[in-house]
Amino acid sequence: MDSDRSPVSLRVNGHTVEVPADGRSLLDVLREDLGLTGAKDGCSPQGQCGCCTVLVDGAPRVACVTPVRRVQGREITTVEGLDADVAADWAQAFCAVGASQCGFCTPGIVMRLEGQHPTECAPALLGHLCRCTGWQTIGEAWELRSAAQTASKAGRDLAKASARATIEGGVGQMIDPSIVLGGGGGFAADTAPAGALRAVSDGAGNWVVATTLAEARRVAAKTQGRRTTLPPGWPLEIPEGDWLVRLQTTWVEPAYLETDASWCLPGGEPSSPVGNGGAFGAKALSGPTRSPVMEAARHLADLHGVPVLASLSREDSVRLGPKRPPVAAGVDANGNGLFRVVATPGIVAAIASVAPGLTIEQVVVPGPPTSAAIRGAGWVEAAVLMAAATALRRSHVRGDSVTVRAPNGAEASAVFDQTAGSIVVEVSCGDPLDIVMLRSYCIGAAHMAYSWVTSESLAVDPAGQPNDLTIRSFGIVRAIDMPNVEVSVRNDTTTPINGSDAVFAAVAAAVWLEAGLVPRWPTSDKISS
Repeated sequence: MDSDRSPVSLRVNGHTVEVPADGRSLLDVLREDLGLTGAKDGCSPQGQCGCCTVLVDGAPRVACVTPVRRVQGREITTVEGLDADVAADWAQAFCAVGASQCGFCTPGIVMRLEGQHPTECAPALLGHLCRCTGWQTIGEAWELRSAAQTASKAGRDLAKASARATIEGGVGQMIDPSIVLGGGGGFAADTAPAGALRAVSDGAGNWVVATTLAEARRVAAKTQGRRTTLPPGWPLEIPEGDWLVRLQTTWVEPAYLETDASWCLPGGEPSSPVGNGGAFGAKALSGPTRSPVMEAARHLADLHGVPVLASLSREDSVRLGPKRPPVAAGVDANGNGLFRVVATPGIVAAIASVAPGLTIEQVVVPGPPTSAAIRGAGWVEAAVLMAAATALRRSHVRGDSVTVRAPNGAEASAVFDQTAGSIVVEVSCGDPLDIVMLRSYCIGAAHMAYSWVTSESLAVDPAGQPNDLTIRSFGIVRAIDMPNVEVSVRNDTTTPINGSDAVFAAVAAAVWLEAGLVPRWPTSDKISS
């Protein structure tokens, strides 16, 4: 530790500040000492998600792996320090095209684009991860800003946009230009009372409490997670049978960016770890896969008599967070089949909701916790399997669309043309409320489906422990590799319902068909023209 060294002097947003030379990162100092929470901690700290990007002497840099002593005397600009007009232009541009949903990643992306002034957007995003939007709308926001166009929200009702986002995400969500710049999202790590103690897991079921995040990590002997050399594995085998179509999936990581955090006052109720987005159903607030941070924050606040903010590192969220249950299934020419799935409460009902004729077997295997609450878990795999079988019976050819009807009644069709590099989607989900927001969610769902089928996996060892512990190891498709997505919305005035989950299923089926129905996902390089 460097606690006896002279303070570090630096310029932050035009002001000279002195901070302790105690070995902390620039991100820790910005957030904990200066209260500048626009820069987010998404990888804790791996330098891989880009959420903490700031400008150092005008150049973008990730703050989480930058020791504060390395920026002695330098000019630091955070999203809060951008010129007001510049910040407003970026916020309006992102909001105008739906390029921000939960808003956790967007401040860092704005700082990257503002500092780098790229000639192309997608390559500039290689150091970033956005799990919500599917990248495309971010590129559209960059084009809008680069063309110096007025990003007007005229004709849009942002309350309706927020309502549509809430329907799609499953939890309350605000859509507003301020969200783009890192404010108003209600993220627990941003809203904890000043001076709250920091608590981190030691990886062995205990919590370590200290005055700073860096000190808590040091005392807990936290070591940075790595990417394993283990190949992906498929925990379930496809049953024997005369199958027309077979499907075998592996473990995948939901990869929400805001890692679990909750704070609590002594004698109070802990804050929710779900901020301005639902984490795709992976942050459980109750039940066997309930996030551990709420109970930890409550217990530790009562124990110490002061507010406590408990948070998981990225590695902790991978090890402890629920996963999509892997499946292995086959369907014959008559539409009958056997569907094996890793045992998960509620999963049988989800599968049966779209494929009542399938025989379902739950299998207990070593592995991380699973949840039926994760986006479309069970029913999407079953719907994709049945859609593929139907397509084969109808002699599906390239250019034909595949249609999926979700359990809630929403319907989506999709076509994936690998040669053209395009995914075309049509969705019907009641009153769209706000076309821009619905389109954004559908593009995000298309990205998630394409990425899941083609490249995502999580290495889990024979004992059931995840070994891929960095964001870059999950296989999430990058902006430069994502096909263009075209979305059309069918006219409808009925009650609005979630539509992006149906899009998720339809695009997964379309991408799989284009890959030649390779039984094992991810298909990787098996997609060809």
